[in-house]
Order: sequence, then C-alpha cells, then structure tokens
Amino acid sequence: MSQKFAEIYSQFKHQKVCGIYLMHRPALLMCDPDMIRDVLVKDFTHFHDRGIVVDEELDPLTAHLFSLSGQRWKQLRTKLTPTFTSGKMKMMFPVLAKCGEQLRALVAEHAVIGDAVEVKDIVARYTTDVIASCAFGVHCHCLVNPDAEFRAWGRKIFHDSPLGGVKRFLFFALPSLAFRLKLRVFPKDVSDYFRLMVRDTVEYREENSVERNDFMQLLIDLKNHGMVEGDETKKTSKSSENGKWMSPAPVGTTILCSSGETPHLTVDEMAAQAFVFFIGGFETSSTTISYTLYEMAMNLSLQAKLQAEIDFTLDKHGGEITYEAVQGMEYLDKVVNETLRKYPPIPLLNRECSKDYKIPGTDVVLQKGIPIVVPILGLHHDPEYYPDPEKYDPERFTKEAVKGRPRHAYLPFGMRFGLTQTKVGLVMLLSKYNFWKSPKTDIPLKMNPKTFVYANLGGIVLQVTHRDK
Repeated sequence: MSQKFAEIYSQFKHQKVCGIYLMHRPALLMCDPDMIRDVLVKDFTHFHDRGIVVDEELDPLTAHLFSLSGQRWKQLRTKLTPTFTSGKMKMMFPVLAKCGEQLRALVAEHAVIGDAVEVKDIVARYTTDVIASCAFGVHCHCLVNPDAEFRAWGRKIFHDSPLGGVKRFLFFALPSLAFRLKLRVFPKDVSDYFRLMVRDTVEYREENSVERNDFMQLLIDLKNHGMVEGDETKKTSKSSENGKWMSPAPVGTTILCSSGETPHLTVDEMAAQAFVFFIGGFETSSTTISYTLYEMAMNLSLQAKLQAEIDFTLDKHGGEITYEAVQGMEYLDKVVNETLRKYPPIPLLNRECSKDYKIPGTDVVLQKGIPIVVPILGLHHDPEYYPDPEKYDPERFTKEAVKGRPRHAYLPFGMRFGLTQTKVGLVMLLSKYNFWKSPKTDIPLKMNPKTFVYANLGGIVLQVTHRDK
C-alpha cells in the first residue's frame, strides 16, 4: 500500500495536495512539504487525531498515545512527554549496553569462522531483549534462547496473514466499520498475555519495594503519583499534610481528582503504553539496524569510515560504549538518518481533520473527519530532494545538505529511545566485526508490496568476520 501512495505522490506532487478515496471515503494526500509542516506542526491543533476508533473494552491495549484522541490524548501526552527526555534515556542506557554486549557475543560465534548470518533475526532478538527489559521489566533472554516465551508472543503481533492484512486495511481506511464489526487490533490471547505481565510486574515491585531505571518504573510513577520525577508539577501529588508521596494505589484502582479527571494511569493504560513502546521500538529499530548493516556490506568504504569514527570516539572514552560516546558520533548519525530515508520503517503517516480547516493559499476547506495521508516513502525517494534516491549516501545529512531542502521532506520514525537502541546495536557490532555480502545476499533487496511497514521479502544474509582478520 505504501508503494502505491508513493506512486500517486510522484504523479501529483506538483499539485501540492491530491484527492484520493480510501474505499468510499474521500481523503487528502499531502504532497507539499510546507503544507505537511502546517498539518504536523503549525496547525497541529486541527490534526492531532489519527482517525483510529478505539474500543478499550474489547481491546484494552489500543488505549495508547498513538490511538487516543481529544482531551484524553492531550492528558496522556502531557504525562508521557517527560518519560522520553535525554535524562531518562541516559538512565536506561545500562540496559541497552548490557543487551548490546550479549548481541556482540552472539555474533562472535559466527565471526570466528567467517560464517554467513541472517542479521534480521539476530537483531530482532536484541531489540526484543531491550524492550522486554525496559518496557515490561522482564528478562526474556531472547539472544540466548530464540524460542523464549516473550519472543513467541511478540511474533504473534507481527504475524502476517491474508486476514490480518484485510483487518489492517479496514482499521486504516474504514475505522468506523472495523469498530462496528467488533474487530480486534490484537488477538485476545496476545492482549491477555501482555496485560497480565504488566499487572504481575507492578504487583511484585510494589509489594517488594523494587525500583528500576526503566520505562516500567516511570509508568508506575505515573500510576501512583500522576507524574514522573523531574516534572515541575510533581509536588502537587504530595500529601498536603506531610509533604511526602501518598501510598501507592492498589493495582486496578482508578484515582479521581476533584474535577473528575483521571490524573493517574490505570494498570491497563500502563499495559497499553508499554505495548506500543514494544511495537514502536521493536520493528523500527531492528529493521534500521539490519538495513544499515546491509548497506555497510554493500559499501565497504562507508563501513570503514564509520568504523574509524567509532574507534576514535571509543578511544576518547576509555574504550567504553557510553551514552555520551554514542551521542557524539556525528557520522553514525548521518548513517542512521540515511537508512531511515531510504528504508522508512513507517512509510506513511495518517491524520484526521478534527475541525474544519482552510488550506492556506487556497479556497479549499477540509471538513472535520477528512483523513489525511502523508506519503513518507514518496518524499524520501523524490529525486528533487534526494538526487539518485536509490543510492545510499550519508552525506545527504551534512548540515549544508539538510539546510538546502525543505525540513519536512524528511520524516523519519524514531523516538529518542529507538534511535539510541539502534545506535548502540550498530556500535557494538561494527566496533568488533566487518560485514560483507555473501552468495546468499539478495542484491538488490526485494521489498514486500503487501505490508504496511516498509520491509523486504525474506531475511538479510551477510557474512561476518572479526575486524582483526
């Protein structure tokens, strides 16, 4: 579907906007970067909804930041924003580093004999371990055991089938019909598994006074105190009598303030945020690492340049892979940005007009409820902004090159956590190993035209060797 939207974009991009139909629903395809900026930033108050109809009773895990709308979305966004600061990412960094070391150790077994490895599978196990630990507070050891229970349940989320494809299209194009048909976004057994995991984790930590530096702990703080440490309004959740934190709310309790709002997360709301953290971080990070390694194997001079920066930076930091070291690698940042340009894991954005909106410079008025589609794949492969778009070139992201094109001609999908996780995985691997194309490597990659995410058919097989060989 994303490739079809990219084709429509290429045909009508000089018209700024293009009217399309999603089944019988009229919708608007945004082609102009400045107009996209208006929708996503300048006039965001008209377009913060995604047009997703949520049935929390049927599908509790859908009540997350990317599906809620209106006042509930605003309240949840306010509470979750402090959980993604650079300080919070630095706090979680030891978990990422530990999982990265385990990834490096696993690849070492293949590098000793110069073996060919399927990197997508190995990297997916790394991202699963990271997110299971940070988002759900559990150690699933997928790198050690590829058949770990958590990974098996995670696979069910991304399992592709003809029926699943039809359901995803209905949720995207006809969400009201999907709601009336009582369709589930996620299978009930998957939902029950992850909800129970969160409930058990919360109960264990609260009963045993356990605290960890992870996303789950931040969610527990939101459940019990209404905000996370570092928020300016944290003091309002203290008892007026003694200035101390009030006792944790029992699991399943909804705390109401005087206005009738729900300032504290329920356990099901916690599960929904942890779940979308998993979905957003697993697929996007694992594919970005995999495609970067693929391009490094196809472009050995770029691989050598990146490895030189990694070596130089780690020498400055005493050989340690620290948060500061990873964030200070400028060429690594260019490399990851170019991967996200060429292989955008989320190849389109959808919004819904939440109140009537007059398109600037025109007489066109978008009525409330009109779906908006932003064709990221089309923008990222537009030769007007990226000459020879199929060429992999990190120099597209020098400061000068970035200033020379519209800002919203580049729309990567990457939370701060996901980008850090991606960079840690790459540094851990490229600091020790070289990656090469093998006889089993698909050249070029064949992208799957039927998926909503931008993914290739099959795996990515590369040869790996120790750098000292």
